[in-house]
This record gives sequence, C-alpha cells and structure tokens, in this order.
Amino acid sequence: MFRNPSGCAISGIISTSGRRFSGKIIVDSIAAMRERSNGLGGGFAGYGIYPEYKDYYALHIFYNDKLSKKECENFLEEHFDIINLSKIPTRKVKEITDEPLIWRYFVTPLPTKLADSQLDEREFVVKCVLRINTAIDGAYVFSSGKNMGVFKAVGYPEDVGRFYRLDEYEGYCFTAHGRYPTNTPGWWGGAHPFALLDYSVVHNGEISSYDANRRAIEMYGYKCTLLTDTEVITYIIDYLHRVRGLTLDEICHVLAAPFWSTIEGKPQEERDELEFLRYTFGSYLLNGPFSIIVGFEGGLMALNDRLKLRSMVVGQKDDMFYVASEEAAIRVVQSDLDRVWAPKGGEGVIITLKEQENLAKAG
Repeated sequence: MFRNPSGCAISGIISTSGRRFSGKIIVDSIAAMRERSNGLGGGFAGYGIYPEYKDYYALHIFYNDKLSKKECENFLEEHFDIINLSKIPTRKVKEITDEPLIWRYFVTPLPTKLADSQLDEREFVVKCVLRINTAIDGAYVFSSGKNMGVFKAVGYPEDVGRFYRLDEYEGYCFTAHGRYPTNTPGWWGGAHPFALLDYSVVHNGEISSYDANRRAIEMYGYKCTLLTDTEVITYIIDYLHRVRGLTLDEICHVLAAPFWSTIEGKPQEERDELEFLRYTFGSYLLNGPFSIIVGFEGGLMALNDRLKLRSMVVGQKDDMFYVASEEAAIRVVQSDLDRVWAPKGGEGVIITLKEQENLAKAG
C-alpha cells in the first residue's frame, strides 16, 4: 500500500492591514497541493468573517441526529443567550457525502450563569464546549471563537470549500488543510482545523509524544476525546497563551524547544529564559516531524519541528503574507512576491495585524 511520507497540506493567508478578501483565494491555494491529500479530510478557518456578530461566540456544531441536537440546544439555552441560530449554508457537492447535521449559533453567556460559575467569560465558554463534546453523545462543537469559524468535512479540501461555499465569505485571514491520515480514521470531526475559542490549528506531521502531551494537558481540565495529536496541540496553545499568559514567541520555544546543546551556546540572558521554559513546560515539547499554522484573533503563527522534517514556506507581497507546505501553493494565488523564505527548524513566524515593522521573524 502506498503511503505518502510527507502527506497533508497546510496553507495560510493573512492581510496585515485587516483588509478582508474572498475565501476563494485560500481554496485555490490548498487545491494546488491536492496530491498531498487522499480525500479523507479537508477544512478551513476564516477570521473576520462574521462582522455583524463580532461580539458573539460563533458555535459551529455537528450533530449525528435530531435527538442529539435537541439535547445540545437545551444545554445551550440553559447557559447562553442565543442571538441567532441556523443551518450552516452548504451546496450540494457529489464528492461530499454522509454529512451530519451542521448548525451555527451566535451566543453570549447568560450573566447569571457566568456569575454563578465564578469563571471569566472565555473560561466559561471553554468549559461549556468541553462539556458538550464529552457528555452529549452525537454532538460536537468544532468551532467556538468570536468573528471566526471553522469549516471541515471528509473530502478533498477544494471540494470541502465548494461544499461550504467559502467563496461567499470574506475575512482578513484564512487557513486550510488537506488531510492524509495515517493513524486515525477519516471522519468529519477528525478533519482539520481543530479549534478552541479563536485558536485554530492545521498540522502536517506526526507527534510521537502524543501520550505524554495528552496526559500533561488533561491535568488542567481538557479532555482529548478525538485521539489525534492536532487536538492536543490546540489545547496546549490555549493553555499556554490564554491561561498561563506566555507570548507566542515563548510558545514556539516550548513546542519546538532548542536542544540543550543549543541552549548552552546562547548568551546568558537568553540561555536563562530558554532553560526556564524547558524546565517549566517540558511536558509540552512536541516530538516528531511537524509543521503547523495557528490562527488566532489578529494573526497567524507558523512553526516547524526543530529538525525541520516537514516543509514550510513563507511569502510576502505588500500587506499580504502567505504560508504553505509548498511554494507552488503561494505562487498559484500570488506569483509576484516581494520576498519568499523557508523558516529554520524550530523558528516561529508570527504575523499580526497593524504591526508592519515586527510582522515576521525570518531567518
């Protein structure tokens, strides 16, 4: 049986000026890497796509049946004020089959429930999402951020994009994934991106430290129900950034920590910081080959494993930045680049809105 050793494709595009552009561009980008997928999973995350509901959490939910939908909606009504609910718009695509019920809810926590919980708003939403995903059989919240949304399915990514009508959305940032699963089955919930609040992750590779990472993160209330390494990465990023307050640059030095021999050669101040991160957060070091793109409110983060065992290229044209597994996926949507480079292993690229002078750290 043929196995693609570098399978899976990732792509991300962001306008640092905040200009919104059509989702068709990210679909065209990921379609250029079709041979890196096998039709068992594709998906997208879009940021800035719900400006009319930007102050509300957008919950995208898969349901197996009407019974699970009813039970989940009862839970939502007990904990949230539901501003709007509807089926997520789709179009018939012959390549996409066996779709579940796919619904979208714009919500805000009920003040009384939030006060009783003694949690801040974002932690309250996280607890509710994890409760649904672990306790309500047949319901799965696969997107829960503000002014953003995840769209994923079983299929090639370009077919998934047509199915969800991505060309009808506009946002300032999009990410995409084409899946070639090796250890887990192809199913709707297992497609990328994985998301929690506004954090979303697309991933190419294999995390050999999955069990150690899972045990470490589940100590803090997260439940890894999908048995996939990308889910663990998403929870680790949420924990380190939102809960522990690490910067994105520090998170890169946790997930792809330099070797001890490399740290020993650094200037003392930098050495002290890197040693602190390794000693304190060593359980979240990701071992194995990987490249990831992390979407978050206001930016993108791209990161390779420290040996750079998976490909990743970054390009820039004016206010537009592009990240992809292959340069061809960038050139197909922007042939005239101002610059293009391949980040070193373990070197994070962090791109944020309205910070032109500090947009990316490049080798």
